[in-house]
Amino acid sequence: MESQKNYLIDMDGVLVRGPHIIPGADKFIESLQAKNIKFLVLTNNAMYTPVDLAHRLQIIGLPITASMIFTSAMATARFLHTQHPNGTAFVIGESGLTEEIHQVGYVITDANPDYVVLGETFAYNLDYITRGIRLVAAGAHFIATNPDPTGPTERGIAPACGAMAALIEKASGKSPFFVGKPNPFMMRSALNHLGVHSENTVMIGDRMDTDVVAGIESGMETILVLSGLTQREGITAFPYQPQHVYDSVADIPL
Repeated sequence: MESQKNYLIDMDGVLVRGPHIIPGADKFIESLQAKNIKFLVLTNNAMYTPVDLAHRLQIIGLPITASMIFTSAMATARFLHTQHPNGTAFVIGESGLTEEIHQVGYVITDANPDYVVLGETFAYNLDYITRGIRLVAAGAHFIATNPDPTGPTERGIAPACGAMAALIEKASGKSPFFVGKPNPFMMRSALNHLGVHSENTVMIGDRMDTDVVAGIESGMETILVLSGLTQREGITAFPYQPQHVYDSVADIPL
């Protein structure tokens, strides 16, 4: 593998596992920085702002700043801006999503909004979900930050954006547009944010169905690490394959 490529790096299962750093991830990030290699940490988690996420990573030993993080909330806000500048949206989500939507000039309202935007929250509110269903049924376009059905917590898995999107879709009869991985829109947005091209960039992830397929569909070289959800014996079940497989980011040569 050629040296001095750029990297898009998934967060959960690649750099961290729950509240803990994956062994060697800190050294890997330090090596990227020492060699002046461009990289972004990608996450489908839309709850937290990049500043919040950077703080959480720093206190467990990962030297990552907010400018090194790109979230599905950031990609969603960019999508809304390109589709309908200065529009309105009813948003079900936390500050990581609402701040990004405000930053692109959107007004958040439940009064005949252009969009219903769904992300993750700390506790899904049935009243908000019901309002979202009614607005989508009435004609608002339905956007979701990511298709992940569950997310990891310290107490086990919890329903995430994809699961709630399925509920709204079933009740309203309208399908959502998912912006986050594996949608190439998120990957292209991240590449543009970093200022690099797909042919010179490597996608590192722990999931075949989001990270690897997103990298392949965006024209990037792909690395699968086995420190997250995917086991080595499960790789061949997919009709597409990563270019490289390593036990963890600690084993990736730079």
